[in-house]
This record gives sequence, C-alpha cells and structure tokens, in this order.
Amino acid sequence: MAVIHNIKATSRHAQGNKGASRRLRREGFIPAIVYGGHAEPKTIQFEHIPTWLASQNEWFYSSILDLDIDGKAEKVLLRDMQRHPYKAQIMHMDFLRVNENEAIRLSVPLHFLNQDKSPAGKTAGVIVTHELTAVEVSCLPKDLPEFIAVDLSELDVGDIVHLSQIKLPAGVEIPELKLGKEHDVAVVIAKHAREEVEPAAEVSAEVPATQQAAPDAAKAAADKAKPADKGKK
Repeated sequence: MAVIHNIKATSRHAQGNKGASRRLRREGFIPAIVYGGHAEPKTIQFEHIPTWLASQNEWFYSSILDLDIDGKAEKVLLRDMQRHPYKAQIMHMDFLRVNENEAIRLSVPLHFLNQDKSPAGKTAGVIVTHELTAVEVSCLPKDLPEFIAVDLSELDVGDIVHLSQIKLPAGVEIPELKLGKEHDVAVVIAKHAREEVEPAAEVSAEVPATQQAAPDAAKAAADKAKPADKGKK
C-alpha cells in the first residue's frame, strides 16, 4: 500500500514573473506549480529548508505526496524539479494531481536484499551487477509502493535475474513486459570476475627511428674513415 507523505505549501499569486520568482528565492522560498486532474493549474510556493530536507529522501520522488495548500490537501506526484547548477538550492518544482481511480505510471526504486547472504555473494571472485536500479510500474495510487524489494538470497554464480522474475506487490504491473520478450531485460547478473592479464608486448617489425639513427650514424662514420686509413698506408 502506498505511504502518504505530507508537505506544506502556500498559494502564490505572481505568475509568469521572473522577478517575483527571484525575490521568492532570495526570501527562502521555492516557486512551484500544481496541475492536472480536473482543476486549473495553480502556482504555489514552499519554504526552502524543510522542502530541501524532504527532497533528500527517496520517497520524495517515487511516492504520492499529500500536498497541503493553505490547509487544503491535494494528492500529487513530483513531475519535475529544477536545481541550481552548483548551489544546494531548488529553483522550481512541478506537481501532477493524482486521481485515486485512475492508474498512474511511475518509476519506482529497486531495493536489493540479502545479496551478501547468497551463494554468489559468499563466493570469492564473483561480481554481482545491478543492471537496473529502478523500474516503471503501473497501478492505482493506493497500490503504489515506495520501492520494490528484490530478494537475492538464492542468487548463485552464473544466475541472471530478469524483469519478469521480480515479485511485484498486489495491483502493480510492469508495462514494459507487455511489449515482448526482448523487453524482459536483465536486472541482476552474477558472474566470475575476469582476470585481466596484460598481453606481452609484441616486438614490432618496424624499428623506431630513434633506434635506427645510432647504427646508421656509426656506419656512416666507419665508411668515412676507411678512405683516410688507406691514404695513410
């Protein structure tokens, strides 16, 4: 079952005004908008510090949020977040209203469990790679999980866990699997690490010019010296 998280916002009346947005940010607020559903888009604002702290959690991006606007709650999903290029600052956010009776599609993180207890995890020289860290699911809002657990306790060397092998919560499906077998991609792979051995450097058939120069110079000197020696005799 989906876990609801509460975040507070207040209405914002200055629309389409970059100067007003800059002033908000200087005052410690984040300009935002909520749209969708059967209501008009609404401009809102958040206090930056508590919102920034909330944004450090995984659920902020993959859960239904109970958005409290001036005391009135709306269920929303975060759809976009603009960050400052180098400051720890959120510049703007977009939220989509959620209809409890309509299925939603959202990327949900994967949590890999018991890998260290598995046969593959206990075998020296074995690498376990996580090919995916999140997966897009479709479900009603009430069934949206914060994450999907992938139990790797039975993972053995040479095993490949595919998308279709992930155990999903009730009411949740992966739309990608309806597109054909080629979309049943690998999620986890356990294999022996390859021992990279540096091949012996092959002796080049071509002698570098710097190595050619010394013998050629010596030969030229010897040839030049021969006539002089004959003359002395």
